Amino acid sequence: MIHFFIDIAILAFRALTERKIRAALTIIGIAIGPLALVMISSVVDGYADYVIEQIQGLGQNAIVLFPSSGYKFTESDLNVIRSIDNVVRAEPFYSIQAQVRVGGENRIVFIYAIPIDIVFEAVKGIEIYEGSIPVASEYVKAVIGYQIAFKDGIKMCGIGDTVAITFMRSEGGRNTIRRATVMISAILKEFGGAFILSPDTTIFLPLEAGHRLFGLNQWSGIFVLARSSDDVAKIVGDLRDIYRNSAEIISFQGIANIVNSVTSAMSFISFAASLSAFAVAVAGVAATMITSVIERTREIGVLKALGFTSEYVLVMILMESIIMSLIGGAIGITLGVVGGYSLATVGFELRASPEASLVIRANPKITIELIMRTMGLTILIGIVGGIFPAYRASKIPPAVALRYE
Repeated sequence: MIHFFIDIAILAFRALTERKIRAALTIIGIAIGPLALVMISSVVDGYADYVIEQIQGLGQNAIVLFPSSGYKFTESDLNVIRSIDNVVRAEPFYSIQAQVRVGGENRIVFIYAIPIDIVFEAVKGIEIYEGSIPVASEYVKAVIGYQIAFKDGIKMCGIGDTVAITFMRSEGGRNTIRRATVMISAILKEFGGAFILSPDTTIFLPLEAGHRLFGLNQWSGIFVLARSSDDVAKIVGDLRDIYRNSAEIISFQGIANIVNSVTSAMSFISFAASLSAFAVAVAGVAATMITSVIERTREIGVLKALGFTSEYVLVMILMESIIMSLIGGAIGITLGVVGGYSLATVGFELRASPEASLVIRANPKITIELIMRTMGLTILIGIVGGIFPAYRASKIPPAVALRYE
């Protein structure tokens, strides 16, 4: 049986080489489907994994509350939140977007006035490059991100240097430009791109700085740490029961779940879109094989006269379409992998403003499962596209075939 299939495969391959141009065009049509499927799916899955990993790295046990319009957090809110079961810590924070001047150029940064140690508890992987964390009373001292202190690997400022901050403040319904100066107490190690919060472009100050340096009288939110990630869902539910429409409650774990759902839907859409290319390939294979059968009618008659059964003829014709599918699949998958890495080098830019943007670059997710699924679909193209022509060829009577001109 093995020798039979080997002989049939060799015979089918020789038949294809006799019609090189037609076979090549059909193979190109087949390759488009695997190329699109591998390239799109791998890029979507790669970015999805990157985003989810970044969000989860910001703290799966972290919850953030933002007050709704007209609501103001107070000490009583802190006491209520801290009394919820499995809440380890709850701390208020101030946040603003500002501009700093470092090394003779202006940069857009985010500033958080918060008990700084809670950031290190929540964000795994964040570490000090040099210096030390200021105590709560040292509200003019700051911990700055790596990209603020360094540019292209060159250190622009160090411990003890001052940083001028320019920010906007609303007073009496009018926006005024204000300035403040802080001293660098510590520099963070490079964290890498983050989807929501980027420590590399952030300045952290003690909580008191929000009121004394920036004149903020209302907390921007409350940062909550759960005992473990398993407790987050229940705590979020309790907080929603307490605040209802008075506060917006966000958990990084919840965001990761939403992103995962969205990217799963995107993967399904890209898969469905790729199927259209496979459908076109089926029609191309069928057309090619029907033409081949018509041209080889007399040859099929000779083979039957020499002892080929209808089943042998069916397998031989079907093997031609399968061989074309295997070649097209291999070419398409290879080009899809190359295309996926090419798209990944371009990156995906998130722009909050003309000055503030984040470029995400993630390697495509090439898996054995993706390759096997794509190759399986490609082989299915050969079978579906070739089964009717093969069946038609197998039913040609030898006498009719031999008389065919």
